[in-house]
Amino acid sequence: MGTSFCNKNKFIENTTLNLSTANNHINVKPFIKWAGGKSALLEDIRKFYPNNLGKNINKYCEPFVGGGAVLFDILSKYNIDEIYISDINNELINVYKTIKFNVLQLIDILSKIQNEYISLDTEKRKEYYYLKRDEFNDYISKKTDDITYGSALFIFLNRTCFNGLYRVNSKGLFNVPIGSYKNPKICDEYNLKNISAKLKNVNIFCAKYDKSIDFIDENTFVYFDPPYRPITETSSFTSYDKSDFGDNEQIELSKYYKKASETGAVCVLSNSDPKNADKDDNFFDDLYKDFNINRIKSKRRINSNAINRGNVSELLITSNKENSND
Repeated sequence: MGTSFCNKNKFIENTTLNLSTANNHINVKPFIKWAGGKSALLEDIRKFYPNNLGKNINKYCEPFVGGGAVLFDILSKYNIDEIYISDINNELINVYKTIKFNVLQLIDILSKIQNEYISLDTEKRKEYYYLKRDEFNDYISKKTDDITYGSALFIFLNRTCFNGLYRVNSKGLFNVPIGSYKNPKICDEYNLKNISAKLKNVNIFCAKYDKSIDFIDENTFVYFDPPYRPITETSSFTSYDKSDFGDNEQIELSKYYKKASETGAVCVLSNSDPKNADKDDNFFDDLYKDFNINRIKSKRRINSNAINRGNVSELLITSNKENSND
């Protein structure tokens, strides 16, 4: 499995970092905020980890890695021999690879950005933010090719933009406005160094989820966290890339989920519960009727209307009856 960057010819190597992975139980956490991130649901998701994870189940696959909350939870708690992660967001994957291969330079850039930004007043911060957003869009458009700097801009924008969203327009350019944070943590040096060490044996790809099939076998735990099906017509407010993930894509994913489970892998998939809006909507119940459909309560954290930020049901679809909570 290769480590070349998606759509980039420039390869990053970290020649100065020498971190030991002897302590396999160092806790790491997501380095970005991510809409739909699973940090708040980890306690529920852990109930569906395979009982023999880290033993007979010694491989882990996450084909929609996003912010990586489940990935980092597993890296913190288990010794896994081989890990495959992927996402179709090219810029996100470049950040993962930059942390893996070039974390010290990344930290240097982020520290400088943090010091500059924190020292500014509100109006100057706004100017600084939109300047960096323009620089990031130049990077996306390949007007610049500095992957490490582009990755630093990604993290900076994520830590300072509105609600930590990653949203692009039809041209693929980042268009999220500035958020309101008094003292944002832009450079978490300790966590970034620990993540770099933990990613040492992680294979990172910019790829569609179905490219993971050659990795998956009976010794693999697979966690799918695809773009959620909107509960209502107005709840689909973000686009992480230029492509859409509608009902047809959800149907194709369900076929792939079945294909992955047929290898003997333990599969878990998260998605929204349509029954929050319509108790007669059996879209996922029908798609995954051959599997265990578990409904858990979660707090909807990102909504334009604060009244609607309440507890809703989400789905955790599991392939093994042993770990079902029914």
